[in-house]
Amino acid sequence: MTQLQKNKLYLIIRTIAAWAVALLLFFPLGWMVLTSFKTELQAISVPPLLFFTPTLENFSIVQERSDYMLYAQNALITSIASTIIGLMLAFPAAYSMAFFKSKHTKDILMWMLSTKMMPAVGALVPIYVIAQTLGLLDTRTALTFVFTMSNLPIMVWMLYSNFKEIPAEILEASRMDGATLWQEFRMVLLPLTMGSLASTGLLCLVFSWNEAFWALNLSAAKSGTLATLIASYSSPEGLFWAKLSAASFMAIAPIVVFGWFSQKQLVQGLTFGAVK
Repeated sequence: MTQLQKNKLYLIIRTIAAWAVALLLFFPLGWMVLTSFKTELQAISVPPLLFFTPTLENFSIVQERSDYMLYAQNALITSIASTIIGLMLAFPAAYSMAFFKSKHTKDILMWMLSTKMMPAVGALVPIYVIAQTLGLLDTRTALTFVFTMSNLPIMVWMLYSNFKEIPAEILEASRMDGATLWQEFRMVLLPLTMGSLASTGLLCLVFSWNEAFWALNLSAAKSGTLATLIASYSSPEGLFWAKLSAASFMAIAPIVVFGWFSQKQLVQGLTFGAVK
């Protein structure tokens, strides 16, 4: 076998392996979509049905029983609000760390990142008690605050990584020209970092939308997000596979479409500070 034939064989093997992994990862999502268009009897049939007459009954039942738009509205409001507030806090923090470094800057940054790695259940009891004491259980305010604090370390780290690539001489030149701190932010730094702000905001918006742990523990029917909607159809006996799949499909469809159209910005946000 010649070297050219070996290269072609390796290419075919890698292609088949890549497609196999892709199909394996897509299978749960694809099966969920198929099940959402089945009846409950078809959803639990053995062997599973691949060919059937689709129905929209599950989607109408979910809408009638749970008011999908309320949960979607809660998810949208808490995600957008937490992202905006987080960016307002992370921008000056990352700015000070990048351009006014001290000997403890890296330690502070590592400490912030370490809080993101801590299991969320470790902070559940104190946060739940605080929310209960302040009367914030089952409110959008509590979810917005928790989502903001959860994503803040990531926001600071991503913006800090981008700020480090901006030459400090540009800011020094603006100060020599008499620019105030606000003018430096608005007229110099903001235009240079608009792409990183957009990428960071989009990524953390997805994180907030997909957040399930805090949504399930701090909210219910009044301020619950789409994760709460999905959990309401979960049954240990597995009685509502079709309705659960329909609710899951309705919950993930908006963010999947959003992620598809903004994938370029999301990839850029994930590769800030990477070796180029």
